[in-house]
Amino acid sequence: MRRYDVVTIFPAMFAALTEHGVTRRARERGLYELALHDPRDFTHDPHRRVDDRPYGGGPGMLMRPEPLTAALRHARAEQLRAVGTPGPVIYLSPQGKRLDHAEVMRLAARPSFILLCGRYEGIDQRVIEAEVDEELSLGDFVLTGGELAAMVVLDAVIRQLPGALGDAQSAEADSYVGGLLDHPHYTRPEVFEGRAVPEVLRSGNHEAIARWRLKERLRRTRTLRPDLLASRPLSVLESRLLEELEQEEKRDTSA
Repeated sequence: MRRYDVVTIFPAMFAALTEHGVTRRARERGLYELALHDPRDFTHDPHRRVDDRPYGGGPGMLMRPEPLTAALRHARAEQLRAVGTPGPVIYLSPQGKRLDHAEVMRLAARPSFILLCGRYEGIDQRVIEAEVDEELSLGDFVLTGGELAAMVVLDAVIRQLPGALGDAQSAEADSYVGGLLDHPHYTRPEVFEGRAVPEVLRSGNHEAIARWRLKERLRRTRTLRPDLLASRPLSVLESRLLEELEQEEKRDTSA
């Protein structure tokens, strides 16, 4: 079983993860345990304040180092008792390394980690220097807090745990697995508003279906994310299918 800890001043937000869908079922199956630590529980003033004005002036407030540090150290101690060793502390931050599929798989292989959710204008730099091992970002934009980013990380990681999905092949066929985007999907009815399901998918020819799906993955990746193809070694079949796509485009252009 995996153990994940989150330091957040809004622990109730994580019910969206633990009480719904795949992540709820994975928790009920005992695939992971999630512990939430509120820095407000580690304050010593009547108002349970976790923020204060920044030195040097400027807009907004910063999260104070004392309650954050105490919450992180408590989380480490809890992980030590639960799994024998505490995992790295990961701060969700716009300055962090960009989250991608490879990073998700790296985290999924870990028995534990601790996610630190910032709020306001961020957290005191001394916490980052003394307590944080890594920083992760979802992209080049800013959220109002780290909770949504932490839930994205957890959702992406949990669905990779063995037994989390009803069909193990679901994760293997995801976009970015193998460096390609996913192929189109169809279900009933066979014809919807004049658009029919591709004939090959109704043929029952599994080899032809697999070839069509790979070709469509290459088509989508070539069109939407050519950067993924540029850095990816291609198999003989993939090279052949890309050549077919180029020929098809030339015919369409000249028609």
